[in-house]
Amino acid sequence: MRQVDGIIKGKIVLKDKVIKGEVGITEGKIVSIYEGTGNLESENCKDFGDSFVFPGVIDVHVHCFSNPDEGFVTTSSSAAAGGITTFLDMPYDLPNPVNNVEQFKKKVEKLEDEAIVDICLWGTISKTGGTDQIIPLAEAGAIAFKMSTFETDAYRFPRIPDPEILKAMKLIEETGLRAAFHSENDEIIVDMIEQYQKEGKVYPKAHNETRPPVTETSAVLKLLEFAYWTNVKLHIVHVSHPRTIDMIKLFQAQGVKVTCETCYPYLLMNVDDLDKYGPIAKNNPPLREKEEVQGLWKHIEEGSIDLISSDHAPWSAEQKEKGNDNIFLASSGLPGVEIMTPLMFNSTVSNGKLSPNDFANLMSTHPAEVFSIPGKGQISVGYDADFTVIDPTQKTVIDQNSFKSYSKLTPYNGQELNCKVISTILRGEEVFDGKNVTKGPGYGKFVPGSAAK
Repeated sequence: MRQVDGIIKGKIVLKDKVIKGEVGITEGKIVSIYEGTGNLESENCKDFGDSFVFPGVIDVHVHCFSNPDEGFVTTSSSAAAGGITTFLDMPYDLPNPVNNVEQFKKKVEKLEDEAIVDICLWGTISKTGGTDQIIPLAEAGAIAFKMSTFETDAYRFPRIPDPEILKAMKLIEETGLRAAFHSENDEIIVDMIEQYQKEGKVYPKAHNETRPPVTETSAVLKLLEFAYWTNVKLHIVHVSHPRTIDMIKLFQAQGVKVTCETCYPYLLMNVDDLDKYGPIAKNNPPLREKEEVQGLWKHIEEGSIDLISSDHAPWSAEQKEKGNDNIFLASSGLPGVEIMTPLMFNSTVSNGKLSPNDFANLMSTHPAEVFSIPGKGQISVGYDADFTVIDPTQKTVIDQNSFKSYSKLTPYNGQELNCKVISTILRGEEVFDGKNVTKGPGYGKFVPGSAAK
């Protein structure tokens, strides 16, 4: 019998099958996997019975600091409680975006002090003249680069002009990292919002009407063509419309290295929820029509969407309430790290829409592959002992007031789900036991990108 530091038992979700078995852990790594039990010996054994033991869920799209009241401690506590063992934090921090090495290094230090789960950091560039920071940021450990074709704020979250995008893509291609984009057509949207406000059309659904599908697809089409000519690895974030995926598939067939994600709200809600919940359901791009949501699901089932992210954006009630009488005044985005995993399990594995393996691919394996995250994303020997354990027989009732995030607002408040995250394990240690976060700030580590020197 093999002696190990720890043993995890349950329904182990491997790359191509699910086994009832045990996983041996030594020094935070997976050292053995067995079908059946009795092959391993340890004083530290967790038996999860018939619960699913997934590879630790990875959320590639999180905003810890676009609201400075949030930060690493609350987000990573929230992530641990939501079954997320690693997340990728976006660079649009307030007051200063992570568009230079100095800012990046400061953020790494903060992360090492405050994180409860493992975190990778995105880099970005300033609106103009910032591409000289790409190689240094890649070498400092940025996981990828995020840019936008829509302007939220000229300094913090700018629209990058086309010549700068092309320069950036060429440099990012040299690093082997991914160039990711928030893809919306700024000119059309700004013009439509102006028109709507003039006419006093400020009701909740106006958010969808001023960002019609063409504002997403036209921006994506341009980026796909740029990627064709620069050979960069492209990633399209928060896809809200099935046509975007159709275009991505066309360009993939021509050899363009493009991946994409959608977010849980685009799969679980539609435009009618803007009427129902108002500003709480406002995110960019907006929620779409029912049949468009069905189109996204079809792409999920066909395997054309690489991964699902939360786009966690933790706004206060006050920032959302500004939009009660004029939807355009509300902040955009929803908190998600604490609820995405159970929500998605509930709407896929629980009802037979996806197999446990498909779920693991979308939530863990593909995110690690797309962003080349070392040692993460699968239950395989040599990988980090990161696990998300879900009991499909217990219930979860979503209670926004108990969120560990600064933001206590969700359209899903009160919803009952047919599953429960009963344990989150990071590098062999439990960080959430089904009730409480069990590790403090500083347990989480900075995970550098593949171009780090």
